[in-house]
Parts: sequence; structure tokens; C-alpha cells
Amino acid sequence: MITVENYLGKIGILEDYLVSLINYTASQCFGVAALNPAENKKRLISILVKAKIKNGRSVKLSVTDDNKLIVALHISVLYGTNIAAVTENLAHKIRYTVEDKTGLKIAKLSVFVDGMID
Repeated sequence: MITVENYLGKIGILEDYLVSLINYTASQCFGVAALNPAENKKRLISILVKAKIKNGRSVKLSVTDDNKLIVALHISVLYGTNIAAVTENLAHKIRYTVEDKTGLKIAKLSVFVDGMID
């Protein structure tokens, strides 16, 4: 659980909520074809067959000492899209959504493109 303290008091945010929020935001971005598991990069062929990964395995979260998030997200993009534009848009959208919904700041956000889907 991540604790945020403001003028109203302390608020606890579960990591499962953050992972779900990031997964949903990423799946709604243009050009993102699939969310890939962050743990196992060797199974890329089986990943490309699946449309989405459940239970938040595509996101790795860490928390710094000052309660800022470090996020690593693994995705596949649609073939023919501009990868730089997709990842930049995705990073901006995730940063905005997490900070808007939770009040937590993101210290580092890494988007890894593991493949392309036709």
C-alpha cells in the first residue's frame, strides 16, 4: 500500500488499483495493440497471440523513499504506427491519469516496446 499525505490526512492506495489504472489507460491509447508480461520476455510469440494481459503483469511498480512511483510498462504496438509517437503519447497519458486520479507523482516512467502486431 502506498500512503499519500495531504491537508485532509493520510490516504492509502493499493498497488493493484494503480496497476489496473495504468493497464486501462494504456489499453485505451491509439497504437497500443497488446500489454505484454514484464516478467518473461522469451515468450514473445505466445504474447503476440493474446490480446490483453490480465492481473497487471504488464506493469512493474516501485516506490521511491519520497512516495514517488517508478513505472515500467511492456507493450506491443500496431504495425505501421510511429513508435516514438505512440510511446510519447502513452507516457504523457499515464503520467497525467495517475497524477490526476491519485495525487501521486511519477519519478520515472519507462515504456518498453516488445513487438509489433499486424
